Amino acid sequence: MLAFMKNARAPMVGVASAMAMVIAAWAASPASAACKNRGNLDVRYCDEDGDLVADTPKDPSKLLNPSTLVFSYTPVEDPAVYENVFTEFMAYLAKKTGKRVKWYGAESYAAQVEAMRSGRLHVAGISTGPTVFGVNLAGYVPVAIMGKADGRFGYKLQLITHKSTNIKAVKDLKGRKIAHVTPSSNSGNQAPRALFKSMGITPDKDYKVTYSGKHDNSIMGVANKDYDAAPVASSVLDRMINKGQLKRSDVRIIWESKAFPTTSYGYVYNLHPDLQKKIREAFLTFDWTGTALKKEFGKQSDRFIPITFKDHWRDVRTIQEQNGVTYTRAALQGLKVKKKKKKKKKK
Repeated sequence: MLAFMKNARAPMVGVASAMAMVIAAWAASPASAACKNRGNLDVRYCDEDGDLVADTPKDPSKLLNPSTLVFSYTPVEDPAVYENVFTEFMAYLAKKTGKRVKWYGAESYAAQVEAMRSGRLHVAGISTGPTVFGVNLAGYVPVAIMGKADGRFGYKLQLITHKSTNIKAVKDLKGRKIAHVTPSSNSGNQAPRALFKSMGITPDKDYKVTYSGKHDNSIMGVANKDYDAAPVASSVLDRMINKGQLKRSDVRIIWESKAFPTTSYGYVYNLHPDLQKKIREAFLTFDWTGTALKKEFGKQSDRFIPITFKDHWRDVRTIQEQNGVTYTRAALQGLKVKKKKKKKKKK
């Protein structure tokens, strides 16, 4: 699951070496003895104001003010397509900040978290579930979300199956081949584990979980009958249908949840405060009219609206807590191990 920039094809030895360097960097980071409150944040961060995200460093020498900002959007089937979607926003971000802005096509959720933690990623759109990992392990500060002028935003967890199956309800998943997205995905894994259990079906007990890697993969896997069913984000399903990648009639929605927040947008905690302010303003003042963002997401959203991690991610944190999720180096390594196993099965 480790993928920095465009080196996804690196030999396993190289991956192991990179992993060792990341772990060494983590281990070398001393805890701040003066920190009075940390909550679930990693030892290198502090949360003295109680907003559940890492505080900006008080020591000026620890602040980042790079000449080039690296921007990344949550992993999708074809990262290059979304580089074009965000081109106009990145140009606007460059204008507002006076910095060059470079695209990073992340190929996994953990790669985004690691890139931000290592200082290689500065601004990002991180998916719902992985947002919590980004906040606690990488000092990620979410400040915006795609939404509407009236404040509406979000997506639902939808359990889908192929139109030809006899699966009619959650209870019918027993003994079937079900695709989850990744361990950290909210609608693709964390929420189903918590919510399906309350309906009498326990993933990994009543059915074997197969990780697809991305919502796109789960959806197309169901459409192509590779999986019997899959829990996915409604926003991704709608977007793929709107783009003609499948027909709505190809799948049936068996069950859906209440709304969750969708991808969050924000920056790493140790950027200079003036730069943080400019990045926040760039999101909240960007005009979507006539842009590729409007064309891609316009049926669900037409602007970025402000959010806070403490308030808007409350339900997501509760679900992860119920599932026993911990935000540690070992937990992130565990996500990678599971993804690697899935890759080997594909070969």
